[in-house]
Formats: sequence, structure tokens, C-alpha cells
Amino acid sequence: MDVLKRNHVKVFGKGQQAMVFSHGFGCDQNMWRFITPAFLTKYKIVLFDHVGAGSSDVSAYDKEKYSTLHGYAEDILQIYRELDITDSVFVGHSVGAMMGVLSSIKEPERFKKLILIGPSPCYINDEKYTGGFEYADIQSMLTFMETDYVGWAFAFAPIIMGNSNEPSLGEELAMSFCNTDFEIARHFAQVTFLSDNRLDLPLLTTHSLIMQCAEDTIAPSEVGEYLHHTIRNSTLVHLKAKGHCPNLSAPMETIETMEWYLTQSKCA
Repeated sequence: MDVLKRNHVKVFGKGQQAMVFSHGFGCDQNMWRFITPAFLTKYKIVLFDHVGAGSSDVSAYDKEKYSTLHGYAEDILQIYRELDITDSVFVGHSVGAMMGVLSSIKEPERFKKLILIGPSPCYINDEKYTGGFEYADIQSMLTFMETDYVGWAFAFAPIIMGNSNEPSLGEELAMSFCNTDFEIARHFAQVTFLSDNRLDLPLLTTHSLIMQCAEDTIAPSEVGEYLHHTIRNSTLVHLKAKGHCPNLSAPMETIETMEWYLTQSKCA
């Protein structure tokens, strides 16, 4: 199968170094539209949709392959190999950030910097870890998705987005959820919210920026602190932006933080 067609890959920009963007659950590459223009002159921008999202080839969806985040990470590496990308800047949002972590662990030479926006290695609380949810909460959410997917989308999207003073943002995210195949979306949600990649974090050697939003119900501040203390060579920045999607709700702050990190770390 044509990897670039499978993931609806788009490549543009005037730079030589690749900046690759990985979207999160229920989204697609359109979620980066406010961010990419700031980096067009310095980088080669690479956008893609995870299989099952956006304009990807849904026929490529394999439930067994995508039963863990490693299946999505392998897709990312296939895109990298097809485009012969090395020393890239990888920008990942939410679960898309963790896919980048797993990809970088496997083939570190392809990643010079990771920019992780609202990442979480585990969403479920345990005795020594705050992930944000109890196991029963996740099960209730998955049941809600199965019984009334559209109702779930419009109820849950505003919680993820935050910024109740801008309801259009939550509505956009809800519509994005609704444009995703229901069966794939529910399975992706199950894989996302029940995954636990905490043991993978010490294996990461790539320099990483962790961008932690305020009042993020999906990845609370304790998660950002945990990641920072567990990942070597990491930088943690607490954003003023609220909610879980600063790429949509606070693009200027997101861009400024990325530019600051890439400049001070002499990445480009």
C-alpha cells in the first residue's frame, strides 16, 4: 500500500529540516492550520492523518495492528522512511505526542527534537500516579460512546477543549469526532485511554519540550510534572492557555513557545 496515500500525507514549506505534525484522538491534520504558517519558511512541513481519521484510507484500518499505540508509531516511521526524514522536529498533540515518543525510541536518529503538547503516558490514576481519571470513569465514557456516539461527542468535546467562553472551539472538536468512523473512534479511544506507556519514558533520549496547559482535564499538571521528571533531556513549560488543545485555542502562545524552544536549543 502507498504509505503517503494511506495517511493522506502533505508536504510543503521552504525549509530543509522536516517538521512533522501528529494530531490527537478524534482530530486530523486540519487541527494544525493555525500553527504551520509560522514555520513555512524555515522548515519542510509534513502533515498526515492517522488511519481512520480525516482523509486517510479507512480500508487500511487493522484492529489488531492498532490495538496498541505501537501500531500508529510504526505508521509514523513508515512515513519517515518513505520521505527519507532524519533529524526532524516532531510536534505531537495528546496521544499523537506519545506516538512520537514511541517512534523516537525505536529510531532515534530520525528525531532531533520532540515537541509534546498535552502528552500523557497514562490516563488512569493509581496509588502513586495521578493520570486524571479513575478506571470506572474511562469505562463509563466508552459505554457512552457505544450507546450514543453523537451525544458523547457533543458532551465530551467541550470538556476536552475547555475555554467555555469560546463554544465554537468545542463545537469544532465535536464535529471532528463525528466525522470519524464510529467503530474506529471507539476502538481508538479504548486504546488511547487504557494505554500505559510509563515504562517507555526512561528509554527516550531525544531532547523534548513538554507543553502543559492550565486547567487541562485530560492531562492535568501532575502528568506534565511526571513526564518532566521521567524523561531525560526534557523541558517543561506551563502555558497560560487553558484546556487541552492550545493549537486551536491559543495558537500564538503555542507558536511562541515552540519558537523559543527551538531557538534556545539551537535546533534549526
